Order: sequence, then structure tokens, then C-alpha cells
Amino acid sequence: MTRYHRGELIAQKRAGLLDEAARLTGMFNTEIPWAAAAFLAAQPMIVLGATDTRGDVWATMLTGAPGFISATGVSTIDIAAATTPGDPLEEALSAPAPVGLIAIEPGTRRRLRMNGTAHPTPAGLRIELAQIYGNCPKYIQKRRPMLAPATPGVARAGVTLTAEESAFIGQADTFFVATADPDGNTDASHRGGNPGFLQALSPTHLRWPDYSGNSMFNTFGNLELNPRAGLLIPDWPTGTLLHLSGTAIVDWNPTHAEAVPGAERLVDFTVEHVVRIDNASPLRWTTPEPSRFNPPTHSTNRPATPGPLPAVRTGPRGNRASRSRRATER
Repeated sequence: MTRYHRGELIAQKRAGLLDEAARLTGMFNTEIPWAAAAFLAAQPMIVLGATDTRGDVWATMLTGAPGFISATGVSTIDIAAATTPGDPLEEALSAPAPVGLIAIEPGTRRRLRMNGTAHPTPAGLRIELAQIYGNCPKYIQKRRPMLAPATPGVARAGVTLTAEESAFIGQADTFFVATADPDGNTDASHRGGNPGFLQALSPTHLRWPDYSGNSMFNTFGNLELNPRAGLLIPDWPTGTLLHLSGTAIVDWNPTHAEAVPGAERLVDFTVEHVVRIDNASPLRWTTPEPSRFNPPTHSTNRPATPGPLPAVRTGPRGNRASRSRRATER
């Protein structure tokens, strides 16, 4: 018996890590350990991945005062939060949906991954968990949150990145990636590195290195079967969230990876949809302390904290674009 699906086994075999991955199956739980319940209760944010009604995969962030995530059963958690208006998963989460989640505490470099099925509730979401397991602390930049409530802006929807968004991506030290298998079972994962590890090669083409990880290949296993993926890139100082959806391809050619310090593989992401919401999160985060595991990048000497994304100019009524244009861009 294995806890890995076919795509994960294919990716593990490609990497030559089948045996190592098999030794990790004891990490998977179907019930919430007490330590995991306490960890979740202390968090002010959680990242969630799911597939929208068009079949596009997205990642988003839900926030609240510590305690907004609670274990309400042996395999159930409640999240007392709703998506921001204009969030790409707003409609998908209004009905039962497979989801992947990652709770991450940058201040202590701890993280917890989960997947299951989300059900809408009057307070937010109830998640019936299928799996829950911990992850290593590598590549997490240490930072701590502060609460600064603000009104979320109107979502900017498009199909390409703006020049400002591309520049911001090139300075990011953290992002989250959501993937799903052909049945919709979803995973949400963290990626981190020194500024410059995530590159915007064009308004529709991103690339990042795959560093040494836990050998489970949950993300790559899904991509073996379904190339749809979603990225969430937070602007830590301002609370702006940049959501991207498209397709991802893993480059397994070791010669290509050798050109990038620390890379074992490379991932190319094609942007198909962009949603940006200024002030989407009420959390503001301190200047980061980079992880000692981060490999160097061509831009390691850049400031560790990305410059904030400039606000999108608004029209006479505060909208970033007319209703008809937003509908067309979607």
C-alpha cells in the first residue's frame, strides 16, 4: 500500500528517490494531532489552493485573528474567514470543493500541509481532511506579522503581468503554488529563496529552481498528470496579493539545472490569468531574515524586502477599469 498517487510515484522515480519517499509515508495522518491543532489555532493566516469553475487552479490566502482556524473534530477544521471580493476562488468555495492547504508560521519557520474537501459555512469554511502532515523548515524567510486593517481594493483581472508586477516578482523571496490531480484533489505548497529565485522572463513566462526538498513530490506528481497550476505571491509590506493561474512544466534536464545554483530541476510557468487585489490581507510583516538554506541567486545582493507594488491607478469612481473591460480581461 502507498499513500502516493500515480503521478507522485512517477516523479519520485524520475528523481531517483522512490525509496526515500516510501520511508516518509509514516508522516501522513488522517486525524489531527494535538500539536497540529494547537499550531493551527495560533495562526493568523492560511493558504488554500483549489480549482475554479473553469478548471483553472488558483491559490489564495485567508486571514483572521489567532483562533480563526480551529480543530472541531478528529479530522475536521473550521476556518472563520471568507475570501476577499474579487478573489479568484470566491465562486468555487461557495460550494463543496477539494482543497489543499498550507499553514505557515514564518516567525518560527514551521509549516503544516493538509488536503481534503471544503464545505461553505455561515462563518467561512469547514474542511474535512483526508491528509495532514508536517514539512521541513527549509527556505522559509523569518518574519513576523502585525495587524493593519485596510479596505481591499477592486480586483485587477488580466491575462499578462504588468511591468511593475514583473519587477516585483523578480524581487520576491516567497510564493505559494497550488496543483491538482485529474480528479481535482489539490495540494498547496510553499516555495522560498533569495530574491531573484523566481524570475519573470516575460509578461507570461515565469521560471523558478526546484531545490532539495522532502522527496514526496506532491506538486510535481500532480503536474505529471495535470499541468494546471496556480501561484500566490504576497506583497508582505502592503498586504497586496498577486494571484496567477496557468500551466507549469518541470524541466528534468540536469544540464539545464546545473546553470542555476542549488537547482535540482527547473519549472517553467505560463501565465494565463492574473488577479491582483491591493490590501487584500490585513497583515503587515517585518523585514525578513533569510533562510540559511537559500542558495545564492544572480540577484542575492538585492534588498531582501521587495519594494511595494504601486497602487493601480483608479478611475473617477475608484475602479481600476470599467466593468466591461474587467469582464473582457477575465
